[in-house]
Amino acid sequence: MSPAAVGPIAALAAVVVVVSAHIGSPDTYYEGQAGPYRVRVIVRSPGVVPGLAQITVRLLDTGSATTVSVLPVYWDPRVAAPPPPDTARIVSGDSTLYGAALWLMTSGSYSVQVTVSGPQGRGTAIVPVQAIATRRLELQKPVAAGLAAFGAFLFFGALTIIAAAVREAPLAPGVEPDRGRVWRSRIASGVGGVMLLGVVLGGWTWWNAVDSGFARQIYQPLASTAAVRMDGGRAMLRFSIVDSAWRQHRITPLIPDHGHLVHLFVVREGLGAFAHLHPVLVDSSNFDAALPPLPPGRYRVYADITRESGFAETLSDTVTLASPAGAWRMSDPDDAWWEEHETRGTANVARLIDGSRMTWDRGETPLVAGRDAPLRFTVAAPDGRPAALEPYMGMAGHLMLTRDDGSVFVHLHPLGTISWAAQQTFLLRRPADTVYGTVGRRLTAAEATMPPMAPPVGGTVSFPYAFPKPGRYRLWVQVKRDHRILTAVFDAEVQ
Repeated sequence: MSPAAVGPIAALAAVVVVVSAHIGSPDTYYEGQAGPYRVRVIVRSPGVVPGLAQITVRLLDTGSATTVSVLPVYWDPRVAAPPPPDTARIVSGDSTLYGAALWLMTSGSYSVQVTVSGPQGRGTAIVPVQAIATRRLELQKPVAAGLAAFGAFLFFGALTIIAAAVREAPLAPGVEPDRGRVWRSRIASGVGGVMLLGVVLGGWTWWNAVDSGFARQIYQPLASTAAVRMDGGRAMLRFSIVDSAWRQHRITPLIPDHGHLVHLFVVREGLGAFAHLHPVLVDSSNFDAALPPLPPGRYRVYADITRESGFAETLSDTVTLASPAGAWRMSDPDDAWWEEHETRGTANVARLIDGSRMTWDRGETPLVAGRDAPLRFTVAAPDGRPAALEPYMGMAGHLMLTRDDGSVFVHLHPLGTISWAAQQTFLLRRPADTVYGTVGRRLTAAEATMPPMAPPVGGTVSFPYAFPKPGRYRLWVQVKRDHRILTAVFDAEVQ
């Protein structure tokens, strides 16, 4: 078998990523309640679809549990019923840490049901994840060369066996074949070679078909654009979903996450300016947000959206801003922005615009890629006492972080990397919900009647996460105090 023939095998090594509406951050982190148990769940990306995702469950506020089980449930009620749950096993003798492997059989959105049973009873947490193929690994040249050599050995070995069988099999031991048998063996070997070449070419064609089919399934975010225009002296940012699948209504519609269909993040290259905006719906494909007076330059635009299927993704584009125009009249009261010249403070302490201070309780341990990061922040009022924080869009706080080259962008909540709206869709979905829009309307109605979140205690907010790769990162932490959105900025060097 030649290297060309084995090349399509690379399709089988394609990487499938469990994503949570982020860029460059493949794993899912969740921290919340499973009934009476507080848990931290991490879902690591599998290798293929179907494939195994690795999951760990840590009990945070209790000593142990009797059993911990995990079950992936596909979002579409029309598919086959899920299999029985898998029982997680204790990891490395730590009675608070459990591990399991989950089969994700179909590309798309799943809810991973984590059920904990123990002395305090039984509880289940819903962790939304997405299984999608995002890239293909190239077949390494040494492996290709080895496979080609092994294929050639089998090919010529088979020809040798065919020739020997025709030439010598009917003869008694020690009898030499005559000229006729030698020629018949050569003809049989040639015919066998042609047949084997047909088999190889047929296999090559089949593998190419498999490869092409897989390539068509590789995940691509919905096509989108961002553009700046002037409207009555105001700079407006229009975000548009232009994907044909979206315009033809072949995918589920958007649902509100924290009260907004789209969360826009505008980050200046060089990380010197940042805005967190919530555009107004113009029509089903276009959203407008008034731009704050950001300094001129080139900006990366990230848009977090969640579909009714529970599929959350981040769309991105770039825009170039000219000089700021006019006073800013925000499109939504939850909008906020930050610019480099604002007071920064020290590496671990940020001074906020209302005189309070935010401290990053990061300790002395260096930040390491793939290791749980200490993302815990405490806000102190100007008099030094813990600040009284208010819920900001239903959460104690929001954290946005990006690598300096833009290859990583993440929007975090105290729940982790998951989309709250995606979690709610799995909680509210019913087996008969097969018409697009049904779950979205139910979610909107449920959100309107939900009781307000209790304010954060002690001025402290934390976010479960691990940086995906080394490099320099900037973090924007946003909280709300006295009806005012406050933004703290920190830098991190990850080893």
